[in-house]
Amino acid sequence: MSSRRHLGTDGPVVSAIGLGCMGMSGAYGPADEAESMATIRGALDLGLSHLDTSASYGRGHNETLVGRAIAGRRDEVFLATKFGIIRGAEGVRIDSGPEWARASCEESLRRLGTDVIDLFYVHRRNPSMPIEPTIEELARLVAEGKIRHIGLSEVAVETIRRAHAVHPIAALQVEYSIFSRHIEASVLPVCRELGVGVVAYSPVGGGLLTGKFSVPADVPDSHREPRTAEGNLERNLELVARLRNIAAEVGCTPAQLALAWLLAQGEDIVVIPGTRRLSYVEENGLAAGIHLDADVLSRIVVAVPPDAVAGDRLSPAHAPYVGH
Repeated sequence: MSSRRHLGTDGPVVSAIGLGCMGMSGAYGPADEAESMATIRGALDLGLSHLDTSASYGRGHNETLVGRAIAGRRDEVFLATKFGIIRGAEGVRIDSGPEWARASCEESLRRLGTDVIDLFYVHRRNPSMPIEPTIEELARLVAEGKIRHIGLSEVAVETIRRAHAVHPIAALQVEYSIFSRHIEASVLPVCRELGVGVVAYSPVGGGLLTGKFSVPADVPDSHREPRTAEGNLERNLELVARLRNIAAEVGCTPAQLALAWLLAQGEDIVVIPGTRRLSYVEENGLAAGIHLDADVLSRIVVAVPPDAVAGDRLSPAHAPYVGH
């Protein structure tokens, strides 16, 4: 079902549409392990083999869940995980240093039940920790066969350049959607200059671009953020209604339109929409086959100009951890 793309110039080949697994560990309400495992296996059956997890999701629970789901099918999976965000009783701290990179890698391998991670990201960077020693340590893990490729997530342009100078960076994971186009000014051009692939998370705007929220009461507490706050939500739902009309003309769902739009931004972009439901995986996967012509792409941009979206993409609690 899903087409395949290179991550960057010389990177690995992955499914253009993957599966973000964070929500399977209670991030958006109670987790259902049986349903989640069936969804992961169903994604593999459909060819959506790019699975994205992290040591921080559910404090390791998500990696364990993914590991159980892919047992016996490891060779079908492009397995991506991350280190650097540590959640504890006292809150969140960021450790992007080389010692924790190695220790976290060993823990992730154990939880995932594998001997190699396909793509290992620096999930967030602590600005007090230089990136070069960490990339050097990750390069050693590559040489040892414990990871295949190195990635970064939500970092500054300078950090991308400095990291890439030490060892090739296969991918930058970053929020990117019709509603979040901040990377287009500087981050995306630098990734293309260096041959770094872009992995877009939250490609349907935290659920807003699915078209499933029509009024404020539709938004569950788990999706509360600046763009769903009172005043902002009403304005943003007007934008979504415009996209819903375009999707209806194209003959697809609003979520599929959002994913197809992203894939049309360049062959170096892949998406990892998150869901716990197999029906949504099936819906998302079909977006890889939707071609949006130049007229439709132009109408989408006219319908949702970058400066028309109300509210910041990040909450005040999350904003301090990105862009370093």
